[in-house]
Amino acid sequence: MTLDGTTVLVLTSNYGTEQDELMHPMAVLREAGARVTVAAPRDEPVLTLISDRRPGTVVEPDTTLAEASPDAYDAVVVPGGTLNADRLRTNHRAQRLIAAFAEDGRPVAAICHGPWLLLESGVVKGREITSYPSLRTDLENAGGHWQDREVVVDTTGGHPLITSRRPADLDAFSKAIVQALEGRTA
Repeated sequence: MTLDGTTVLVLTSNYGTEQDELMHPMAVLREAGARVTVAAPRDEPVLTLISDRRPGTVVEPDTTLAEASPDAYDAVVVPGGTLNADRLRTNHRAQRLIAAFAEDGRPVAAICHGPWLLLESGVVKGREITSYPSLRTDLENAGGHWQDREVVVDTTGGHPLITSRRPADLDAFSKAIVQALEGRTA
């Protein structure tokens, strides 16, 4: 277990998170030995969706966004899902959590529509980034340099920024998060 003792915070809304974009990184990180904590706005079940339409897995959050302390974690992950990302991007606590991780130089990872929260948190300007293609203009208008690649890892802005486009990129996305965390524990 290469990530024993490593802690990862996953930010999600209580409704609309893309099931696989939540479950896959959590499983990979846990398999590598990391302790993963799911934080949602309310202490209520997270109702995931499949392709923004069909009901998915129900996940119990471990904590709320208000209770989550960024100091307790080594990295933060933001899954996608259009509804999830739209809710999180307007949540001031979620924005402050992302900003705190970035300011402290810890990895920030987001997939699909998740980079909307990165944009609202002020961590996109001047960075190489990817996302679901429909976010390209938003991210470029925020000063990001959008790339059409399965995973983009930008280490130029004081903290690793790891982004991916869609569920088909989950293997590369999850692997990049593990590698970033391995670099921190080496």
